[in-house]
Amino acid sequence: MLERDATWAAPLLWRSEFRNVLAAFIRQRGLSVSDAWRAHGLADQLLAAEEFIMPGERVLALVAVSACSAYDCEYIALAEELAVALVTADHQLLHAFPERAISPMNFVAGKS
Repeated sequence: MLERDATWAAPLLWRSEFRNVLAAFIRQRGLSVSDAWRAHGLADQLLAAEEFIMPGERVLALVAVSACSAYDCEYIALAEELAVALVTADHQLLHAFPERAISPMNFVAGKS
């Protein structure tokens, strides 16, 4: 995906969500803390200048029209704000916001 588009953006809460993913890899797949920290550093470099705080009113408006969590709606709100697709493997987001969300496979394949 980086080869297709090297500019990535995320709401500020990406850090906590990414740490939860790393925690799962540490506990369930034996990822070392040093490797997890290295992955965290790479992600931090990728997103350092592209972190956004999303307006609560917009996030709640998206929550009201979907069954998605407020966390997930922050990503949709940001994609709308930047007028870009949200690349996600989250089936609930893909179903609730088909005009904005796209799967990683379809993104890499150049589908919209």
